[in-house]
Amino acid sequence: MIHQTAIIDPTAFIDENVKIGPYTVIGANVSIGTGTVVSSHVTINGTTTIGKNNRIYQFSSIGEDPQDKKYAGEESFLEIGDNNEIREFTTIHRGTTQDKNITKIGSNNLFMAYTHVAHDCVIADDVILANAASLGGHVHIGNNAILGGFSIVHQFCHLGDHCFSAMGSAITKDVPPFVMVGGRPTKPHGINTVGLDRRGFSADTILQVKRAYKLLYKSGLKLADAKAELVNVVKDHPELTIMLDFLENSSRSILR
Repeated sequence: MIHQTAIIDPTAFIDENVKIGPYTVIGANVSIGTGTVVSSHVTINGTTTIGKNNRIYQFSSIGEDPQDKKYAGEESFLEIGDNNEIREFTTIHRGTTQDKNITKIGSNNLFMAYTHVAHDCVIADDVILANAASLGGHVHIGNNAILGGFSIVHQFCHLGDHCFSAMGSAITKDVPPFVMVGGRPTKPHGINTVGLDRRGFSADTILQVKRAYKLLYKSGLKLADAKAELVNVVKDHPELTIMLDFLENSSRSILR
């Protein structure tokens, strides 16, 4: 199950049924859960915890020091959940003390080749980062979000549940739940109707999401006034609460 050319630090914890390929290096304080497969030429460092049934492909770098000039060698953390697929040349870095000192990744995510997750990012569940999508530090991404290939996200941005970015997007502000963005400069382009339909949202719920989108982007209202109107919509359609909560907690303001 562990290739004889792999180098594993004696302090690392490797659970049962873990497969580790040739020339992979597992550093000190790494923990890997059962059923995880690590291909050849992978490096996993730092205080990194990886859950069950993940697949990490060759030449990935997981749990390396953050690319932050303020980082001074202090212990920091990376936590990865279950059933994630991490493709070739992906880089995922640990957190920094300037934030919560941890990068967190949930479960059932797909990181395609050459994707980058910087320090202190928080990624929920069922997220897809297509080839070469890159996240700056402190980015948060909600459940079921999809980033098209070569999308880039500015540090500290938050992307809500079920949002979608087109190929080559450059995201510099927060993206509310359900919203599609694309183009250069990157702008909103409606809601992720196809994604919502695939995930079983009812036709009425999708209609209400469209209403909320029109309030934010088509009504001509200032953001504060649009949020006030959205409060009334949420009373009858609580499934839109995640959009209202996102707007209330947005620190960089939303992409308009």
